[in-house]
Amino acid sequence: MNASHAAHTHRTHPTRLPGEGDGARLPEPAERVAVAFAGLDGAGTEPLTWGQWSLWEAMVRHGSWMPLGGARPLAPGTTVQDVADELRHLVTRYPSMRTRLRFDAGPEPRQEVAGAGEVLLEVHDAPDGADPAATAAAVAAHHRHAPFDPAAHWPVRMAVVRHRGTPTHLVAVICHLATDAAGARTMLREVAARESAPPLGLQPLEQARWQRSPAGRLQDDRAHRHHERLLAAIAPRPLPAAPPPPGPRYRTAELRTRALRPALRAVAGRTGATPTTVLLALYATALARATAVNPVVVRPMVGNRFRPGLADVVCMLSQLGLCTLDLAGATLDEAVDRTRRATLGAYKYGYYDPRRFAALLDRATRERPGLDISCVFNDRRDESPDQAGGAPAPTGEQLRAARTGTAFRWAGHTDRPSERLFLNVEDEPAGVLLSFTADVRLLPPERFEPLLRDVEGLAVTAALDGTAPTGVPPAAAP
Repeated sequence: MNASHAAHTHRTHPTRLPGEGDGARLPEPAERVAVAFAGLDGAGTEPLTWGQWSLWEAMVRHGSWMPLGGARPLAPGTTVQDVADELRHLVTRYPSMRTRLRFDAGPEPRQEVAGAGEVLLEVHDAPDGADPAATAAAVAAHHRHAPFDPAAHWPVRMAVVRHRGTPTHLVAVICHLATDAAGARTMLREVAARESAPPLGLQPLEQARWQRSPAGRLQDDRAHRHHERLLAAIAPRPLPAAPPPPGPRYRTAELRTRALRPALRAVAGRTGATPTTVLLALYATALARATAVNPVVVRPMVGNRFRPGLADVVCMLSQLGLCTLDLAGATLDEAVDRTRRATLGAYKYGYYDPRRFAALLDRATRERPGLDISCVFNDRRDESPDQAGGAPAPTGEQLRAARTGTAFRWAGHTDRPSERLFLNVEDEPAGVLLSFTADVRLLPPERFEPLLRDVEGLAVTAALDGTAPTGVPPAAAP
């Protein structure tokens, strides 16, 4: 059984998860402001939703509570009471922000949404001669590094940094179990607008009940059959013959690129595919070229927000889909089209009970050793209306000039269990960040940078000439 799913069958769940690493201890906050909430509708206890369960298993597997968030400047004139009011509004409006786990009802945790409680807002004073932004960054790092008890702690940690008596920065760190990236964007937008209407859509307790309904079971049955067919058709991958390199098993590298965003938009505009689909096609092509393995088996992260009642819910909805991409003998535009067709099934059936999928995968790997589906693609960029809509396609000269600013760096390493290949994609003000983690037993570290630069190069090539070949040869005849 490979590292990517071994923990799915593990049913001894911790009640305390470590943070992201060792962080410097901060002085005690100058104040702790009690923020109470009470009398709220929607309280209760249910099993975890499919999205929550998928994330919980990942948290257990990685040994981390996967914190989101950080520090940001406050608008001039903001008071501590203003921030306390914002925290109260947040935990009042969104049930996921007042949800804790219970471990007293059997081998699996349950979610409990509180109708009343108290959240603490910390206030930290930056020294008079210090940079308050640095203090805010240290407070954020402290909260990300600190352990998290999902049964005792609320999923949001918030703090204010003051400098010479004036609030200057807000720190907000949220457990990933409470929301995914799309939910976080909804929350930020609605909190900024002080939205007062009741939140739309199925909240997590309602989702859990729907998933146990006949309609929910039918969705899961269809997804199960789809996954069963795909797994049966995937060829096992032999284990690498070469000994693994010394050092930590998993390494992370980052590539910052200004060329990728305009190139993806150009290809998307010509082919009618989404930028995410284009990027997945190019990433799979680069993987096939780097590993000589084709078709490429990929698990794209599926947001599931296109489903009825789920578009704007602040909660954890994302789950891993499954698809195989055959890039052999194709042009780059054909690779995009093949990816678009293959991912339709991944999205359609990306809403399922992950416990049932884990049992299916465990059985498949026992029967066919070497079966490996631990290649994850997670595009976290916001694809809501494109800010560059109507912009002219970039020229070759512009794209080549943009590539001169591309920067590669190593970003970390660990021996904690992880997916064997994981590409995470983020928008940045100056471009796109590709964060790539891989098992060095599968892909040696010296191949990381060429792989990421190949993704960028393929995007530029595809933007200028969709008839260019992928360079992935057809499989040799048996």
